[in-house]
Amino acid sequence: MIDLKNITYRIAGRTLIDKSSLSIPDGHHVGLVGQNGTGKSTLFKLINKELELDSGDIVMSSSAVLGIVRQDLQNDETSLLDVVLNADTERKNLLIEAETTTDPDRISEIYTRLSDIHAYEAPSKASIILSGLGFSIEDQEKSISNFSGGWKMRVALAAALFCEPDLLLLDEPTNHLDFEAIIWLEDYLIKYPKTYILISHDRDTLNKTVNHIIHLDQLKLSLYKGNYDQFEQAFAQKRMGHQALFDKQQAHKKKMMDFVNRFGAKASKAKQSQSRLKALERMDMVDALITERSTSFKFPEPEDIPSPIITIDKTNVGYEPGKPVLSNINLGISSDSRIALLGANGNGKSTLIKLISGKLEELSGHITKNKKLRVGYFAQHQTEELDLTRTPFETLRGVIADQADYQIRAILGKFGFDKDKADTKVEELSGGEKSRLLFCMMSYNSPHIMLLDEPTNHLDIDARAALIDALNNYNGCIIIVSHDPHLVESVAEELLLIKDGTVTSYNDDLDAYKKLIIDQRREERSKSKGNSQTSKRKKDNSKSLLSYERNIKKLTKKVSDLEFKMTSDEALGDSFLMSQLLEKYNKNKEDLEKEENKWLEESS
Repeated sequence: MIDLKNITYRIAGRTLIDKSSLSIPDGHHVGLVGQNGTGKSTLFKLINKELELDSGDIVMSSSAVLGIVRQDLQNDETSLLDVVLNADTERKNLLIEAETTTDPDRISEIYTRLSDIHAYEAPSKASIILSGLGFSIEDQEKSISNFSGGWKMRVALAAALFCEPDLLLLDEPTNHLDFEAIIWLEDYLIKYPKTYILISHDRDTLNKTVNHIIHLDQLKLSLYKGNYDQFEQAFAQKRMGHQALFDKQQAHKKKMMDFVNRFGAKASKAKQSQSRLKALERMDMVDALITERSTSFKFPEPEDIPSPIITIDKTNVGYEPGKPVLSNINLGISSDSRIALLGANGNGKSTLIKLISGKLEELSGHITKNKKLRVGYFAQHQTEELDLTRTPFETLRGVIADQADYQIRAILGKFGFDKDKADTKVEELSGGEKSRLLFCMMSYNSPHIMLLDEPTNHLDIDARAALIDALNNYNGCIIIVSHDPHLVESVAEELLLIKDGTVTSYNDDLDAYKKLIIDQRREERSKSKGNSQTSKRKKDNSKSLLSYERNIKKLTKKVSDLEFKMTSDEALGDSFLMSQLLEKYNKNKEDLEKEENKWLEESS
């Protein structure tokens, strides 16, 4: 499928990949892992020819189709369904050409190809994918300009999956998904018939979906067989082997250096000493334990203040007067509370976080906060607001004006920024490093409460483990919004459910919540289906799913028969006959699409 041959890539004088090779056969489902900043997303850009290698080659079959999740979707009145359908440019262009061309030979080629690529099943396929990613049938008919950035990313993911390329590149596809959509995507990827490479920091997703792991580490790419847990076992064994070899080499090196030091000054031993020095220079030393896997960090501890630190009493909150997103909130938050907010996307989790942080004022009701309370607020979108031209040191200096430079650097050091990293421009930092900078800025003044809105989106697996450890060692209050079940289960002691405009305690576990959210979505779709069927009955009580299916079957056969006739020698040699057949074909195709759409509305 794809061969990486002795590839090297450098950026700003820094080597990310050095003389590395591997081959990925057809049908492999591959996870790409490695610490943030090692070059995983860069490798995708090299495969996609967005960046040029310094040396080596990346070779794919000339007929293979490469697919990526686009970041630049249009923002116009095109419906979500059409955005996804239009992603298949071959189908789109063939359909356009079929309406305009008059060359009988070309017409025959077009319809043969449309049949080969199952072009007429496309609307149903696109709708199924969009539904799986959380879009109702009604949503699919809305223009893409009506949706926020996170939902547009779901559409972009749907478009990439719909095209079903020979090699699909997926960079953190679960970042904007809720639990149900993640479950659906995992199932889809398990069944994906072709090859994909998945960058993910969610070990559960990797364990369920991939059968090989590429590890980018120490400038090299290594391919392991199995899922993430199996990779970790193999890698641990490899590291132990490296350590044993390193210990042997170090002992041998010490003996050689002892000889040089003892006898190097003696003329009779000079040649032997020089020989040993040359041997030392040639020795291929193994790295000791392949660098520490992740830089740990530590949140500063706040002083004790009495509980409750925040009391929310009969409060409504929203963005417009008279239109609350959440109503009648009653909540007491203690200095040692560990709370996770649950609920489907769009139900108001971030709204509650903003209310607690003070970024959003209540519409009615009353909020009482301890006068000494300091709040730290982390939101993933804040990475987009960082000044890319400044360094982490300059960024933190802009927030803290009353401390010496060495104190600023000491604070940065707690979050893994040594002097070199602290003096690197933000634009050159990885997504995970930018997140760590935000953690540093959020907590430098020892907040009593930390509000974390999707804190792990750009953290690798090891950094997530470091974050969990840091949170569990922090003695203040924590409130989390996260789709990472491992983070929630490891840190939270209390769950709040945000649903139907209310905030209530949820006394079950996370597995039960996942089932609840799936059932909620099914109920919504069932209501949508019921409304659609009621509407259809008012218009035409004579139609039913069975009758639509019969009509689709008949029309499909007619379209197929006409396609066969248009490829016959008789039709190809008679332009008048071809014109008649084409007219019938277009009419039947139109009728077929109408019946398919009606069936979709009834059955969805």
